Amino acid sequence: MAKPEKNARLKLCCLFGGRSGEHEVSVISARSLMKAADPARYEVVPVGITKEGIWKTPAGEGPPDPDRAFAPDAVEVTLWSAPGFRGLIRLGGGTTPGWERQAIDVVFPVLHGTFGEDGTVQGLIEMAGLPYVGSGVLGSAAAMDKDVMKRLFARAGLPQVRWLTITAHRWRVQDDLVAKEIEETLGYPCFVKPTNLGSSVGISKVHGRGELGPTIETAARYDHRVIIEEGVAAREIECALLGNDDPETSVLGEIVPCKEFYDYEAKYLMEGSELLIPAPLPDAATREAQTLAVRAFEAVGASGLARVDFFVEKETGRILVNEINTLPGFTEISMYPKLWDASGLSYRALIDRLVDLALSRHAE
Repeated sequence: MAKPEKNARLKLCCLFGGRSGEHEVSVISARSLMKAADPARYEVVPVGITKEGIWKTPAGEGPPDPDRAFAPDAVEVTLWSAPGFRGLIRLGGGTTPGWERQAIDVVFPVLHGTFGEDGTVQGLIEMAGLPYVGSGVLGSAAAMDKDVMKRLFARAGLPQVRWLTITAHRWRVQDDLVAKEIEETLGYPCFVKPTNLGSSVGISKVHGRGELGPTIETAARYDHRVIIEEGVAAREIECALLGNDDPETSVLGEIVPCKEFYDYEAKYLMEGSELLIPAPLPDAATREAQTLAVRAFEAVGASGLARVDFFVEKETGRILVNEINTLPGFTEISMYPKLWDASGLSYRALIDRLVDLALSRHAE
């Protein structure tokens, strides 16, 4: 790939939208990123993926804004790799008919959920030979699949809640047997989640057997495998990480949800949830959580950025690793950027660091 000329702006492809249930969250993240990216350093190229999976970019020049990529006159694009060229091919539009090349220096995916955070788009970008922000194919896929993630955490000796993974098919043919297994292994309350999704989409808290069927069917709308986790009375703590081989940890944050637990509505649709930064924890507990965060990052082979979520049991103070998110929400008010801002790294500077990490990993 040809290097950008000295002092030339980097052509930064902001990739957003997508086919997952987190499409709208991704668009919000992209809007924040485009607004904050340093115009002296970057020429932002918005590429939106529609809910049907079509890649589109604005027809002409203009301010970087995600809405322009979904406008009626937006043109379809595809990643392209050829000798001496890495970037996009615009399918129609422009001043000449047919295909038109558009060079790209680095891709910043702000995609969340399936077909964006699960290694699929990372593999596509790898095949195009382009640097990109965030974890690679393996780290993305391992972190996105909650069952695989928990198995890797267990292998690394990380403390977790108990869990079971079932298929929707098994529930439909063995519901009584599965319910008994859940009750004997986990008890109530428990949480039912799609194995592959984020932003708390499809997650339900179950208080008794009568709620299992509907909640498992809800989770199965998003994935044929469903994970059931033991419910614990706990505080929700988060830690942001930044780096490749030697990741740094941020200060910790605590989420105090406005509902019984921090679901999609509490995150994005309702007011009242509180974010406490830094989290009011003893110094020893803070250091322990930061150490566990790095171990979780390494367990799945993450790179670039991640957010690790914890439970801190209210009665015992025991710290449990809940999950790792390799492409966390990236709006200016999302927990990941807010944790770094509280740690002394502004939103704009965070973008620069992530791009530098992407370029460094690609160069290696």
